[in-house]
Order: sequence, then structure tokens, then C-alpha cells
Amino acid sequence: MHIAGSSALITGGASGLGAGVARHLAALGATVTIVDVNREAGMALAAELDEQVRFIAADVADAEQMRAAVEATASDGNLRALVCCAGIATAERTLGKEGPLPLERFTRVIAVNLIGTFNAIRLAATVMAGNTPNDDGERGVIVCTASIAAFEGQIGQAAYSASKAGVVGMTLPLARELARHGIRVVSIAPGTFDTPMLAGLPEAAIMALAQQVPFPSRLGRPSEFATLVQHIIENPMLNGTTIRLDGALRMGPR
Repeated sequence: MHIAGSSALITGGASGLGAGVARHLAALGATVTIVDVNREAGMALAAELDEQVRFIAADVADAEQMRAAVEATASDGNLRALVCCAGIATAERTLGKEGPLPLERFTRVIAVNLIGTFNAIRLAATVMAGNTPNDDGERGVIVCTASIAAFEGQIGQAAYSASKAGVVGMTLPLARELARHGIRVVSIAPGTFDTPMLAGLPEAAIMALAQQVPFPSRLGRPSEFATLVQHIIENPMLNGTTIRLDGALRMGPR
């Protein structure tokens, strides 16, 4: 799939991995729409990247808000790529000092990370299915963000790990289903990356996380995630799989 001249929709695109993807795809000639609940950050990024990027405020877990965002993106024509980066992370024990974890906190993580991802996929795929196919019969590419927590969830990550394992689990069936429409689906499972999710941690904790990575022993960079997104979009044989991007990190129980 050619990136230049195509339209890309990025959920969670106002910061972190999503912002890295937005900058990278815009630099490669794509017209980018970023969707995020963070209006201030989204508008600032759109202003920074000028005419190639626009921002739409929407919650990925809200059916109507996302429908409007996808329709606005599709109005420009040629929606070829969806990159799902919207997500939230929690670190809460199932049995805490104040009793069992409130169910609504678990539900919210699942709603944003898993249901929100599927919500964006179902709506964008509907538009992509109507695209004119390229020489390979390809009409669109969908890239989802999972996590290595899908495979090695730590204590306190029950909700987060479950949501990301769900993303991994639906990657292959979605790829199989959407193949008849010429739409590929691939997920990336990043390790510890330098994003706002980690920014609130003490410096010592961030250094300890970085040193756990075998090589390179540092946090991943959003630009490195974005480079893999580019390769997935451009390589038509990548489909129905989850790619770990983690420097050989395998998370321990804590």
C-alpha cells in the first residue's frame, strides 16, 4: 500500500505512539486525521503539522462519536489506513486494601482498549471496502496496538492485559474475514516505550524499566513504533499476525 497520497486515521493520535505515527505518516505524504479525547493536545499537534493533519475530538468507545469521525475522514476520500493507538493503562489489584476492584474500572479499560479498537475497525473497514483496489487487490490496512502485557501481564494488570490479549485474539479472525475485501489487519505488541503512560513514574522507576530490556537497554521511541507501522502498511504479505516490538523484553510478575 502506498502511503503518499493516501488518507490515514489514527486513534489516540494526540500523544505518545499515536502522535509518533501521525508525524511519520504525514512526513511520508499521507493526509492524517487524528482522533483523541485530549482536545488541547490534538489541536496543538494538528497546528504543528499544518495542513496535512487535522484533529477530531472523539471517544473511541462511543459508537456515534467514532462514526462521525470516520465519516469526516472518509469525506476526503481514499481512507486507506487505520492505526489504533487509543488506550488507557491501570495498575490496580483485583483484591486491594479497600476490597475488590470496582467493576466499572475494569469495564472502562476493556471499553477503551478492546471495544474502542473494534469500534474503529468496524467503521473504517466499511469505508475501506468501497475503495478501488490497487494492483494487489488491496483496499486498506488496519494496524492495532496490543502490548507485551497480553502475553506476560504483571500483578495489577488484569484489566490491561485482558484488553490487550483481546486485541491479539481478534487480529487473525478479523484478517481472515476482511481478506475478501482486500483489507489487511496486523497488530503490534510494544514493550516499554517512552510515552505519557510512563511519564508520571519516578525517574528511578523509569530507569529500572529501561534496564530490564536486554537490547537496546532503554525505552522504545515512538518513532520506532511508527517505522514499524510504515513497514506494515507498505508490505502486503504482513497480515493476521501480532509483532512484538520489545527489545527481547519478557516481563516478570512485578
